[in-house]
Amino acid sequence: MNHEIDRQFELFDQLLGKEPFGHSTSQTGQAEQGLKSAGSIDTTEAQQTAPPNAQIGQSSVIHTRPDPGREQWKGAPEVILGATKETAQIISMAHGLLEGTGRAIISRLRPESILPLQTEFQAYTVRTLAAARAMVIYRPDYIRKQTGGHIGVISAGTSDIPVAEEAALIAEEMGCRITTIYDVGVAGLHRLFGPLRELLAQEVDVIIVAAGMDGALPSVVTGLVPVPVIGLPTSIGYGLGGNGVAALLTMLQTCAPGLSVVNIDNGVGAGITAALIANRVAQAREHQSQ
Repeated sequence: MNHEIDRQFELFDQLLGKEPFGHSTSQTGQAEQGLKSAGSIDTTEAQQTAPPNAQIGQSSVIHTRPDPGREQWKGAPEVILGATKETAQIISMAHGLLEGTGRAIISRLRPESILPLQTEFQAYTVRTLAAARAMVIYRPDYIRKQTGGHIGVISAGTSDIPVAEEAALIAEEMGCRITTIYDVGVAGLHRLFGPLRELLAQEVDVIIVAAGMDGALPSVVTGLVPVPVIGLPTSIGYGLGGNGVAALLTMLQTCAPGLSVVNIDNGVGAGITAALIANRVAQAREHQSQ
């Protein structure tokens, strides 16, 4: 474990352009001095003065700067938020991530961006997921590593499925196996018990529960299972407390220990958090079996 931690910090130091354990090189010092100047950063000049692995300003086309090294030290990939970006910006970032990692993940993709992206990356493997409002682009030589982590994803209603699918996609891209149970909300609670029993029999490491309206299902599930639960409030709901507000507050006020909560519709955050937990558990299992 200590060796693994040391390796993580070595990677972090490399990403910052430093020697292991924080000893700056003279080249890095020059680069840092250049970055201190006020106003815009001249990334070309900084790249010339930084060590080869400093990764400063890897892409500045159309005001984008993807971070392909993030997964090395964080354990989670960068995800392009499509809803707030122009198609040209998404394309630019995707090219940067494909070059650096072999894969680009785009969340909350607007419908008008789908065809231009499919056309731009027709030489690549493009996975479009309508339910998750997402797209994943793979370089032909990309192979997704399977970590051994196992995550259960539950939705209260069918209207919660898009956000649940977003969480499932991200966790799957981080190497986890996903088992889903959909439309088992508290309006018909008897629907939950059979599928939940089967899920626990598969020994999942963590469970994500997506719910809107009253947002009660995550607390119910948490009170029944011996694994961590991540509550994912969705913006389904209307009137007073609508758009996910009541669901979020209900989850935050839970009296069932073991429930953690992400923000409204934050499927990416739920998926990453669950995968980090599951992958760590899988790693521990592997060490114990050796």
